[in-house]
Amino acid sequence: MAATAELRLLEKSLGLRKGNKYSAQGERQTPVLQTNNGPSLTGLTTIATHLVKQANKEYLLGSTAEEKAVVQQWLEYRITQVDGHSSKEEIHPLLKDLNSYLEDKVYLAGYNFTLADILLYYGLHRFISTVSQWRQHQVRTHYFSTPVECSQLL
Repeated sequence: MAATAELRLLEKSLGLRKGNKYSAQGERQTPVLQTNNGPSLTGLTTIATHLVKQANKEYLLGSTAEEKAVVQQWLEYRITQVDGHSSKEEIHPLLKDLNSYLEDKVYLAGYNFTLADILLYYGLHRFISTVSQWRQHQVRTHYFSTPVECSQLL
């Protein structure tokens, strides 16, 4: 799924009105949001964070200093680790690492659903799109079996 499509899904899940103007730049098709009253914003996690704040759902960015750092860590992981892969075979070691990390957690930041969960789901969904595929890879997270829209969890 292209980053601009992910951002549109996130907008919908956050209950934001449509109307943001997205484009993509460069070889990696980095998303760009042209804001109405300021400079354009560049990058998936930068724009996603802006949308969360725009929707007044800052709790999705973490509630404690530690949780905020963990959310940022996983947002960075999404961009640096997941987005660089192009096949299911390449993603398998990441799924094993994710499975190990989630062994004693419900969500990436512990017990609270965050933006990191949403964006990691969107990033992995292009490789594994059915519940049976998630189970085949033995990913421990229960929310990966939900529809792409995460609005019921917000």
